[in-house]
Amino acid sequence: MTDLSTLFHLHIAERQRTTAEALAETGFDALVISSGRVYTHFADDQDAPFHPTPHFAHWCPLAGPHHALVLRPGQTPRLIRFAPEDFWYEQAPLGNPFWASEFTIEEVGTVEDVWKRLGTLGRAAYIGNETDRADTAGLEVNPALLTAHLDWHRTTKSAYEVQCIEEATVIAARGHQAARTAFLSGASELDIHHAYIQAAGIVDQDMPYGSIVALDEKGATLHYEGKRKVKHGKVLLIDAGAQVRGYAADITRTLAAPHCDARFAALIAGMERIELRLCELVRPNLPYGDLHHQGHLLIADLLRESGILRATPEEAVEKGLSRPFFPHGLGHHLGIQVHDVAGRQGAADGTPAPPPPQHPTLRTTRTIEAQQVFTVEPGLYFIPMLLRPFRENGHSTLFNWPLIDELTPCGGIRIEDNLLVTAAGHRNLTRPHLPI
Repeated sequence: MTDLSTLFHLHIAERQRTTAEALAETGFDALVISSGRVYTHFADDQDAPFHPTPHFAHWCPLAGPHHALVLRPGQTPRLIRFAPEDFWYEQAPLGNPFWASEFTIEEVGTVEDVWKRLGTLGRAAYIGNETDRADTAGLEVNPALLTAHLDWHRTTKSAYEVQCIEEATVIAARGHQAARTAFLSGASELDIHHAYIQAAGIVDQDMPYGSIVALDEKGATLHYEGKRKVKHGKVLLIDAGAQVRGYAADITRTLAAPHCDARFAALIAGMERIELRLCELVRPNLPYGDLHHQGHLLIADLLRESGILRATPEEAVEKGLSRPFFPHGLGHHLGIQVHDVAGRQGAADGTPAPPPPQHPTLRTTRTIEAQQVFTVEPGLYFIPMLLRPFRENGHSTLFNWPLIDELTPCGGIRIEDNLLVTAAGHRNLTRPHLPI
């Protein structure tokens, strides 16, 4: 059985080390991080689902708004817990969670008292969205250089963080298996979504992002949000995850029904091979952009083998012919945020590392390093608006337009796993729990 207390102790020790380093680099004596305030919709009394400040969640899995961490090098972190007496909402007692011994915990009943408890901090920074209170307290609000340092360190995951992601993966895998069964029985997008959340044992607002449950042509809309009631789809693209203690799993699968066009089913099988091949290539010291470029070459080769493109993989990538079929980046860092931070940082000081012109949508330009967790999610889509310009330019003859038009109603394909980079290569966090 996993000892979360030990894993968390080591996690906090590393947070103390990297935070002390970041404060020294940026000239601050202390750092205050609040869990944040709730966002209330304009001209309404309804709140959006609460998401804590990610840097707070990096330190502490305590749910809810208005808590504050006070961090000083060499001192036990102080956690000021906001615990109001409020009969409108459930007030759960703190109890004795596994993480509590890592903090000096103080409880207060009002937001004002949270900020009064900060004390004298010297030159102190603040990270969060309660910026008016931080200004009044004399804190430097969301300093870019300090935030960049902390973002940089978030891309290296502790054993505790990996454990959370793996636990989330187990939950998500149950949902995906139920969704597969529902799809093959002829269920609608809405019913497939319901099967997912029931099997996962969660409600919508507990998901790390809104599920993408797309039948047929809707699979070509990358962030499709609909939940149609049409049934008996030929193709299902489902992108759905789960989260544990704030850490997310992010998994995508594409499935063909028995009555799917055999040529499109063959493309799904080809993309499965490509995704696994790209996972095999993951290792430290490989620029993520090189992995993305290899993805374009492999997808271009599948398009050639399938008769969709009449060009070599190298020619197709050089001329941008694969880009309308694969318009997004190969993946992204994963952690507290689904699209985790610092993917385009060139160094801890926030030096930008923009994507190359050939691959402008690449979310991470970092060199792959041990203990990073990121997704590998190649895609192949039939998107009329992206293909339209190629019908009209000088490369039109390199496309098999009749075949493209016949496959367009099938939508798109995306297959996504979550990988932990190790010193020797990588460990796929998804496939042990969701092999296909």
